[in-house]
Amino acid sequence: MWNERYATPEHVYGTEPNAFLVSLAHRIPPGGKVLCLMEGEGRNAVFLAGLGHEVTAMDGSEVGLAKARTLAGQRGVSLQAMHADAADFTIEPGAWDGIVSIYGHLPPPLAERIHRAAAAGLRPGGVLILEAFAKSQLGKGTGGPKDPAMLYDLEILCRQLAGLRLEIAREVEREVHEGRHHTGLGSVIQILAVRKA
Repeated sequence: MWNERYATPEHVYGTEPNAFLVSLAHRIPPGGKVLCLMEGEGRNAVFLAGLGHEVTAMDGSEVGLAKARTLAGQRGVSLQAMHADAADFTIEPGAWDGIVSIYGHLPPPLAERIHRAAAAGLRPGGVLILEAFAKSQLGKGTGGPKDPAMLYDLEILCRQLAGLRLEIAREVEREVHEGRHHTGLGSVIQILAVRKA
């Protein structure tokens, strides 16, 4: 499905980074090793590489990652593109200064495994930055999964990130303008979580 969605000349979620990520990117340790989960066409990974981070963009779509590599070349930055299905992907414990998940929606059991692994994957002082559509996004028609099971619940997400210090953990409504699939008022969950030093 994702290969089909990305098989177009345009970047379907745009080429500019997510606004929530931009507002918090300074919290990632300078020159840090950063993992971007379910990164798609690379807009966020390329942005972080441009800040001097060592970035790995992971996604299950070869087409999306090819576009990520092209965008990186156009912006004069380098990143590692890792083709992997989330169900088979292992986040190495204590390996990352930053982990980013922007609209990385997964089925509930897999989402829990990935979120717990992301929490364990941070080095001391490392940060997790996550934005995703909330359950209340259903029916808005401005983006996100149509299956309510794939939308996220703030309380459940916070439990899955046990062991991290949650500096931001909120559900908000905001205007989302990220390509033609994320356009308009959206109900989103925003997380900034830190592994204690």
